[in-house]
Amino acid sequence: MHNKKQDKFELFLEEMLRKLQDCQVSKGHQSCSACESYFGCEVRDEYVKAVYNSMSKGDTGGFEF
Repeated sequence: MHNKKQDKFELFLEEMLRKLQDCQVSKGHQSCSACESYFGCEVRDEYVKAVYNSMSKGDTGGFEF
């Protein structure tokens, strides 16, 4: 998929994306925002954390887009 070697943060992000998409498909949604469990969903929360960690490479503190 990528030309460069993926780090652990990118690999985890891909895993979480698959879980998120599987959840959406199982519930018949195209987006998490249509789900009744949107607020408090563990899968979505873990995905958001995985996105942040992928971008920050695990560093804490401020993050600029």
